[in-house]
Amino acid sequence: MDLGEKIKQMRNQLGLTQKELADRCELTKGYISQLENDLNSPSIATLTDILSALGSNLAEFFREETGEKVVFSKEEFIEKDAEGMKWNWLIPNAQKNMMEPVLVELAEDVSTASDIPHEGEEFGYVLEGKIAVVLGNKRYACKKGEAFYYPANKPHSIINKGKGKARFLWVSTPPNF
Repeated sequence: MDLGEKIKQMRNQLGLTQKELADRCELTKGYISQLENDLNSPSIATLTDILSALGSNLAEFFREETGEKVVFSKEEFIEKDAEGMKWNWLIPNAQKNMMEPVLVELAEDVSTASDIPHEGEEFGYVLEGKIAVVLGNKRYACKKGEAFYYPANKPHSIINKGKGKARFLWVSTPPNF
């Protein structure tokens, strides 16, 4: 771990100058500069003071980053195209997460298979076209620019009810697709 570089990044994220950080910690600007350039090493007490001034603490500062992936490109999406339905799983291996977002495209008059009741909730946002959200024996119209949200405790499916294709973002929690 590059101690000085990490302190410098934290200081810059807060928009503080070296002098402002030094003043908050009763240190000199020169000391902060040397620390950030790895020309000196702080005592535990001094590091604790600096981290406190930066809104952090020793545990957070030394916690190892897991290298968690945050941004996913189109090339990483998993696509399945069959029977007038195109499914794009936007987050690879989302089954291990709390929610699973899928971009769905339905051809005219095509319906998703009826999903059996399960724990959790589902959310969607219509990007193009007009759909019907089927919950048990009820149907709800939802068009471009509108969203839907429901507990998944009834049989449910989605039907394209418009002319041309329908595209919508569908998020299930817990993952179910």
